[in-house]
Formats: sequence, structure tokens, C-alpha cells
Amino acid sequence: MREGPARTTDEQAERIAEFIAPLKVRPGAKVHLADDFDPAYKAGVKNKKAGEELLRTGVALLAEYQQRLAADGSTGVLMCLQALDAGGKDGTIRHVMSGVNPQGVHVAGFRVPSADELSHDFLWRYSRGLPRRGEIGIFNRSHYEEVLVVRVHPELLTRQGLPEGPTGGKLWRRRYREINDWERYLTENGFRVVKLFLNLSKEEQRTRFLKRIDLPDHNWKFSAADVRERACWDSYQHAFSEMLSATSTSWAPWYVIPADRKWFARICAAAVLVHTLIDIDPRPPEIDDKSRHELEREKRKLEREAPAGAAPDPYAAGHGHRKERRRKR
Repeated sequence: MREGPARTTDEQAERIAEFIAPLKVRPGAKVHLADDFDPAYKAGVKNKKAGEELLRTGVALLAEYQQRLAADGSTGVLMCLQALDAGGKDGTIRHVMSGVNPQGVHVAGFRVPSADELSHDFLWRYSRGLPRRGEIGIFNRSHYEEVLVVRVHPELLTRQGLPEGPTGGKLWRRRYREINDWERYLTENGFRVVKLFLNLSKEEQRTRFLKRIDLPDHNWKFSAADVRERACWDSYQHAFSEMLSATSTSWAPWYVIPADRKWFARICAAAVLVHTLIDIDPRPPEIDDKSRHELEREKRKLEREAPAGAAPDPYAAGHGHRKERRRKR
């Protein structure tokens, strides 16, 4: 992505692909999060001001492609956001999706499962939150909680009422396989799965927690439970590393988003989502000759209703003048 006016789609696609390439987890790669991905990485973007311009470009492209996705109506997109507490999930959603039509976006958040949800298989409640064709769905936390939080706190498994079966590493490997199969099923049925892990450093998390305490209007964001969960930092890093290694696939890859700078994380999230939509290349359906004749007939009716002195078709008249001025230049 770069500053300045929009370029051709091929150029945009190439630049965006280059920008997000370092963030992608190569399918089959063995990930060690602390060594492989830097939470402070910023891809040479000089500062926040330059980043804000890049984000505006990304948001504008996203709005264009979301409109095309809705008009096409054959494909949906699911974006999964995972992060530790204070990782910036809510802000990422708010800023990246700021320019889109809210009717075409569905956000689902998943917290502690209810008794009804626990009485079903572990993917059931997530399947109920999937987007429709033509929509962008966002999971604020996702089905990956089932191999992260539940793994770090295995006592939660007892609430799931599982039958006797594999435990320990075998259980997590089975869940990785089930998740990969489910995501492949979604992809093959026209729903792209985009997965973003907001990678926050331990020190930046500490700083954000303190800010939530220091600023009265941020107090509501803070919970003592967040600090207790922070004590499991190393266990989460291990769980994240194994999750990324086992579930980044060719049909549903993971992108590790450097999250120490919120403004840069938002640029990256927008870039990955735009890259996905450009790859889908949604297009409005073409109308047949019969429908086109009907449009022409209705157009003539509307043109005959023009008041005296008004152009029969103001839009076409203005559009034609602009074309003429461009030809003269």
C-alpha cells in the first residue's frame, strides 16, 4: 500500500501483496512467535501521520470492494480476530471498517459460552455467527478460543461434557484438524476465511493496562481478571505458536499483525482484507438483453417527466460534459 491516488487494480494488488507478505504464516511452517514475528515491526512506514494516509487509502479501497461484494452476492468473507487482552481488536474493527456500509458487515463477539452453547459441539455457536453471501463477517475472538483459552485453562474442558477420548496433545491436534476441515468446507462453499492475530508485546500490554487505570474514562475497559490472565503469558505464547503452525493453510492462512503500534496494526488489517477482496474480484451481475430493454424503457419514461428547462437525464448530461473536458485536455 502507498500514499497518493488510487492506482490500477493490478498495481494495487501487487503492492498490497508485497506489503502483507512478511505477515503471512506460510502453511506448514513451524512458528515460534517470539523469534519469528516482531510486535514492533512497521515495514518502513515513517510515522503515524504517514500511516494515517495509508489507512485512508485502505479504507477507501475496502469501501469500494465491499460494495462490489454485496452486488455480486455469491461470496462472503469471514475475518477472525485473535489477540490477548488490550491487543486492539475493537479499535481495529472500528477504524478499518469506518468507511463501509454497516448493512454489509456483521460483527460477532464470543465470550464465556452459555449452558445452551456448551450442550452442542464446540463449533456450533461459531457457525451461527457466520456471514451471509455478499457480507463481511467479523469474529471478535473466534473458534480459536477453543485451542487457546481452553488449552491454557484445561479445567474448562470439563464444562464441555466431552465423551471419553483423546486428551492432552492428541486432543489439540484433533481440534486443529477439525477447525481446518471446517474452514476448508466454508471456503469451498464460497466463504473466504481471513485470520488475523494481533501480536502484542508483554511490555506494551502492561502499558495499555496502566493507561486504562490512569485515565478515568478508560477505567471501564480494565478488569483485574486481565492481569490474572497476564500471568499465563508464556502458556499463551506457546499456544499461539502451535495454533499458527497447525492451522495456517492455503485456504485459510494466518497473518500475524504487529500490534505494538495501533495505527500500524490497522493499516495491516485493512491491507489483508483488501487483498482478499481483490483476489475474489467480486463484480455486479450482468443483466440480459430483456432486462436492458426494460431499463431503457423506464429511462425514457423518467426523462419525459423532466420539468421545463431541466435536462432529461441530469446525471448523463453532467457525465458527458466531464468526458468532453477530458478529451479536450
